[in-house]
Amino acid sequence: MSEAPRFYITTAIDYPNSRPHIGTAFEKIGADVQARFQRMQGKSVHFQMGNDENTIKVSQRAGELGQDPQAYVNDMAQQFQAVWAALKISNDDFIQTTEERHRIGCQKFIQAVYDAGDIYKKAYSSQYCDGCEEFKTERDIVEGKCPNHPQRTLRVVEEENYFFRLSAFQDRLLALYQSQPDFIQPETRRNEILSLVTTGLQDVSISRKGFDWGIKVPFDPEQTIYVWFDALLNYITAVGYGTDDERFQRIWPADFHVIGKDITRFHCALWPAMLMSAKLPMPKHVLGHGFVYFKGAKASKSAAEKPRDPMDYIAEHGAEPFRYYFMRECPFGGDGNFSEERFIEVYNADLANNLGNLYSRTLTMCLKYFDGTLTGALETDRTAWVAECPNFPQLVQDLGGLVGSFQYNVALQKIWLEVLDASNRYIQATQPFRVIKTDPDACRVALLNVAESMRVLAILIKPFMPATAERFFRAFNWDDVQAWETVSYADALVRPELSEIQVRAQISDGKPAPLFPKIEVEPPATRS
Repeated sequence: MSEAPRFYITTAIDYPNSRPHIGTAFEKIGADVQARFQRMQGKSVHFQMGNDENTIKVSQRAGELGQDPQAYVNDMAQQFQAVWAALKISNDDFIQTTEERHRIGCQKFIQAVYDAGDIYKKAYSSQYCDGCEEFKTERDIVEGKCPNHPQRTLRVVEEENYFFRLSAFQDRLLALYQSQPDFIQPETRRNEILSLVTTGLQDVSISRKGFDWGIKVPFDPEQTIYVWFDALLNYITAVGYGTDDERFQRIWPADFHVIGKDITRFHCALWPAMLMSAKLPMPKHVLGHGFVYFKGAKASKSAAEKPRDPMDYIAEHGAEPFRYYFMRECPFGGDGNFSEERFIEVYNADLANNLGNLYSRTLTMCLKYFDGTLTGALETDRTAWVAECPNFPQLVQDLGGLVGSFQYNVALQKIWLEVLDASNRYIQATQPFRVIKTDPDACRVALLNVAESMRVLAILIKPFMPATAERFFRAFNWDDVQAWETVSYADALVRPELSEIQVRAQISDGKPAPLFPKIEVEPPATRS
């Protein structure tokens, strides 16, 4: 028996100088949707996340709180993982860059690059952004400020450190982009990186002197490996580089690095050059997603006005609506907006009034008319449901392509408009609530077909809303481990377990508990 194809996906590791915000959550949800979809495609998925702990501002934050840096980052790692668990993020591993496996791998890697002749030492003076923890060239600066942290003052740093010969890799990087046109996604990010590399690359400082916090340079213990050279290596140290060669060979290279568009140059220029120097395989793709804006400003830890903590929204409405909103309203490759007012509008319209209503009315009819047990052959009325969604096989194929290419908002629009709405139209066309009075068999067949359409919906939304999909499966006593390929209607006709429905939903006063209770909004106060 052949092994399942493997799929390795990563997100950017996060600075734990404060708790996650909605922009961070957007990235993690988007990567999680892809990981779940690939698992449903039968692939052996490894989904990697983590925290970037060997940074100056992390040690500074620990000092401000009067804590030991290691104790601080361990506590923050638990807080981050609690948020990701609450959001139903299905990562397989979470690396802290203070872990021993990371230290060993980092020191092995930098030694390999040094031995290759691509690292040298020199004195220099440059402007430094504490927000990015990065040295800035003149072309990086806008009106004397870092564009990513305009509220911070750049400071001049004079040191003697080690440099990576990034400038020597210009031609090899351009050859990589030409040979793999989809290496950088979307096209806008590719064009930005092409422009950056074509106009010339400068060598990069990769160490700092006089810092105890961090990983020491193996060939010069007075120097500490600088944050970006350290952080990027998590993608290989987490899967065994330096500690478990068999595992590393089995999992690497990554299929997708999912990162914010503000750090694409590190992932698309510096990181490939580092791997070239160490003679390691390239990742297959880097996807730079957009920003989430809140009241016109980028959602970030340093923003003047911030949305509430993601845990607040989860506590009020659950993780699923939060996941749905971002994947439906915010194009993953572009920028999106978040407001509580729009969140409530989408929640009530798409979830409470549409998906939730279909769930409730269908289960209620099954319970009321047949005591929760439906038996019969679905094919007896197959044409009726298909008539409401005539292009269904092609639609399923198209949806797979959209989800696989991170076009989540388009996929969800199609699911709601072409599958969910078709189910609602089918109920209106067959009117089981009227037919039950004159033809119980016709009513039963109609409800079996509606139940099948809900099974289809559950599979299609599972990457986005896994708990909601599982609730559908439990409600109809179905196996919740269903591959994407079983969504096709033709397949359903030969699945004998689908000819009998046993409703197992949570019941209150003869009705199923609502999936998404409507959010009541107080009307604006009227003037006297």
